[in-house]
Amino acid sequence: MVEVKDAEILAQRAYELGFEYEKNYRGCGQCLVAAVQDVLDLRNDAVFKSLTGYAGGGGIVGDSGCGAYVGGILILSLLLGRERDNFADPEGIRFKSYELARKLHDRFIAEYGSAICRNIQMKLMGRPYYLADQDEMDKFDQAGGHSTICPEVVGKAARWVVELILKEKLLPG
Repeated sequence: MVEVKDAEILAQRAYELGFEYEKNYRGCGQCLVAAVQDVLDLRNDAVFKSLTGYAGGGGIVGDSGCGAYVGGILILSLLLGRERDNFADPEGIRFKSYELARKLHDRFIAEYGSAICRNIQMKLMGRPYYLADQDEMDKFDQAGGHSTICPEVVGKAARWVVELILKEKLLPG
């Protein structure tokens, strides 16, 4: 069992890594996953790779869930989700996973009023950006999108996911 002091240290480290990874490498979904994996020693390269296309609201178009939000759900479901060999899920494991996803969703709503990429951009930057257009990407970067705004979102989400994992005692072993 992780002590409260250790849990706070892990959550803070997740924030720091999430911020750093998004600032340096970009790709909010992968950056969230990498931060949580690294802090909790849960490395899974297939899970990391699976989020390659999920940045900037998916395909950098902004009209879907924030990549950090989606990555967080993915990590939570990896730790508590139904198995393919138990697709019917008579135990209802998927419902606990849904509950965890809602808890993360609630954190996004409380902080940003949305879990949708463009809505978060609107709240934090005053307007959404269509990142698939290079001119828009340049404006996004000039407005701090990759230097402070998205790194902060990813860092906070990484913290929230680690806090949920530890609170719900989802770590293996």
